[in-house]
Amino acid sequence: METVAPFEDIVEIIKEKGGDAFKYCYQCGLCDTVCPWNRVRPFSMRKIVRQAVFGLTEIENEEIWRCTTCGTCPTQCPRDVRQIDSGVALRRIATEYDVFPEKVKPLRAASGNLSIEGNPLGEPRDKRADWAKDLPVKPFTDDMEVLYFSGCYLSYDRRLRKVAAATTKLLDKAGVSFGILGTKENCCGESIRKAGDEETFVRLAKENIKNFIEHGVKKVLVNSPHCYHTFKNEYPEFMVNFEVVHVTQYISELIAEGRITPTKEMPAVVAYHDPCYLGRHNGVYEEPRDLLKSIPGVDLVELPDSREKSLCCGGGGGRIWVDTPKEERFSTIRVNQAAEAGAAVLATACPYCIANFEDSRLGLEDSESLQIKDVMELLYESL
Repeated sequence: METVAPFEDIVEIIKEKGGDAFKYCYQCGLCDTVCPWNRVRPFSMRKIVRQAVFGLTEIENEEIWRCTTCGTCPTQCPRDVRQIDSGVALRRIATEYDVFPEKVKPLRAASGNLSIEGNPLGEPRDKRADWAKDLPVKPFTDDMEVLYFSGCYLSYDRRLRKVAAATTKLLDKAGVSFGILGTKENCCGESIRKAGDEETFVRLAKENIKNFIEHGVKKVLVNSPHCYHTFKNEYPEFMVNFEVVHVTQYISELIAEGRITPTKEMPAVVAYHDPCYLGRHNGVYEEPRDLLKSIPGVDLVELPDSREKSLCCGGGGGRIWVDTPKEERFSTIRVNQAAEAGAAVLATACPYCIANFEDSRLGLEDSESLQIKDVMELLYESL
């Protein structure tokens, strides 16, 4: 029997998350028409909001865990219902009651790993800085220009470590004074918060803030749009404000200053994918494209569903830790779009997107015809 969340709990937490805007919903259904889930299977955010209004939400229902928090429906909603806040609030209730459908139980494991090792992958904390061995990377000191915050996936994932390596080599070539916190670095907490575990998020945020302050950090440089969003927009809830910069923004400045100059010819058709948390959530669209255009020989093409209407890769909202059937992956649609556009490279600027695209690329008839690259990788190859 499925558990129905107490109506008072739903109302209380949704109010805490940003008001009871969910009551403004007049069931127009526009959220459902733009939701990427409805390109692969039926899903109704409208139904979830409606159930919340009347306290009829079944917190064991897998549907409340489907939202990737991509931000598409809030941008289209005529009533400012704040669907993401409402959905996260329902997940918080389920988390507090320790109620998880079988398919999303990996979220519980991710939460445990974050509490113990500071990363969702369960990798040893004392190996967090191993990616930086043999690279021009030093421990951060307060006289340095920026703290480079590599994040969990770039620290531990074998594929994504290449992105961290390319980024740090670019910074070194430009003469940037930067360092890392190494074992003192924790997950930013963005995804576990969107998955409903507010307690773990608060603990991670406080630990990071404490380490930033103790080390004299003023500017934080990140690759992950999820880190970018959280440090920039959510950590101020704790009465702190650090300057937060995404690498595409920072490297664009370095090129403008003449500190880096792409010179190697790279004749290739490149399609750029806008990550949800870099583009739609934070309005960073031009810098990644400008970087790609600065590479000699690159023919940049736009994909369908780009910029504000970019198609989610499927990794947000904690979904990166949940197994999604191949036929339900948004990333497969995106990879096919890139192939149909004649792209030799699908470029992006988010570790979740890269991880999902690499998986989906293997399903192409000619998987070797399309490469998945981070913008930093392409830029470094062009020097």
